[in-house]
Amino acid sequence: MQPDQINYIPIFMQALLAIGFVAGTIVVSGKLGPRRTSEKKDKNFECGVESIGNARIPFSVKYFLVAILFVLFDVEVIFLYPWAINFKELGIEGMIKMIIFMMLLLVGFFYIIKKKALEWE
Repeated sequence: MQPDQINYIPIFMQALLAIGFVAGTIVVSGKLGPRRTSEKKDKNFECGVESIGNARIPFSVKYFLVAILFVLFDVEVIFLYPWAINFKELGIEGMIKMIIFMMLLLVGFFYIIKKKALEWE
């Protein structure tokens, strides 16, 4: 082994230990855990509400649209953290780029509001 590869041995040992611990815990709990089944225990349970009817009801497209828009704008906000941390080092050029970035976000946000994508019926 080369000297650079020897430095990775502790990482591999820790990964093997973690994987072994998880696998061992799953196997041991499966072997030692209780196995009691009944009609009442095997019944579906969802947040304390009795399950009635088919679970395959269609969701509104608005639900998925709001979820995708939330993820989109949430990810965009993540880009603000590195800029805020390096604000002084970036100088006026970084400020201009962030203003352009924020303007694009606002244009997208106002477009969503104009198309009434966030309004429920």
